[in-house]
Formats: sequence, C-alpha cells, structure tokens
Amino acid sequence: MADHTRQPASAPEPPRIEFPCAYPIKVVGNAAADFREFVVAVMERHAGPLADERVEVVASRSGKYLSVRVTITATGVDQLQAIHRELKDSGRVHTVL
Repeated sequence: MADHTRQPASAPEPPRIEFPCAYPIKVVGNAAADFREFVVAVMERHAGPLADERVEVVASRSGKYLSVRVTITATGVDQLQAIHRELKDSGRVHTVL
C-alpha cells in the first residue's frame, strides 16, 4: 500500500549569486563589422569600462553569426535584467546567455 501522506521532495533552489561578482554574458547575433563594439557599448553603459581581455568573439562556422562573451562585474539582478532588456530590444541580438 502506497504512503500518500508523504510530501513530494521539493526541487532544490538554484544557487544564489553573491554580488558583486565576475559574471560572463554570452551574446549571439548576426555577424556585422560593429557587433562587438555594439555589445561592449551596451555592457559598459551598465557595468563600466571593460578591459579587452574580458571580451571574447567567436564566429560561427558559416560566418553568419557572432558570439561575444563578455565578463562584467555584476552588481545585482536589476543590472543584469537591464543589460538583457537593452540587448534584446535592439533587434540585433538573437540570444543572451
């Protein structure tokens, strides 16, 4: 006979981010000559100046897309949401991870 009185195991809570912290953000969009500069400008508006070594650009095999990975100093959830919103609202970005 099954015991129906037991509570189901709850899903573990995702780990909380402790701010400030180094936080990588990957942005994918159509390849364009100024895509890197566009992504960096958005990040700098929200996170301050970025050193070149904090920016990594990789082209897709076909060359149609660019992935720009930027590591910022994240200060809070509001900052991360604002970055995501500005990137997505631009119409130039397919994915923000």
